Amino acid sequence: MEPIIFAYLGIGIMIILSGVGSAYGVTIGGNASIGALKKDASAFGNFMVLSALPGTQGLYGFGGYFLLKTHLVPEMTWAAAAAIFGAGLAMGFVGFFSAIRQGQVCANGITAIGSGHKVFGNTMILAVFPELYAIVALAAVFLIGQSL
Repeated sequence: MEPIIFAYLGIGIMIILSGVGSAYGVTIGGNASIGALKKDASAFGNFMVLSALPGTQGLYGFGGYFLLKTHLVPEMTWAAAAAIFGAGLAMGFVGFFSAIRQGQVCANGITAIGSGHKVFGNTMILAVFPELYAIVALAAVFLIGQSL
């Protein structure tokens, strides 16, 4: 196997896992929104924002590709390929799990808002915590790319 193929496997893992995690996360929020809309249809805007929030991890995975693409050259070394593979693995898994967990936080907030509690702001603050780890993973991808 050529080093560039190994590097592209890392890129693929990064995009796939972070994208699938975001799909799960927004679905968790969306499902909660459907239930909460039955109780309070006027809060749709809040539900939509909270449901969409876990979608950012998929964007981070996609953005990671742009941070690393200049290093994807046919003559790349095995060390560079391993670094890119590791960066992709890290961003992919962190994006996957943080999006799902963020979707769960958002779903709980959506349910509470649907029940009449005014917790949109609090939910946004708490939902940022899982997001922070996806941002840290993207920063790591950036730093790995800069070290190559």
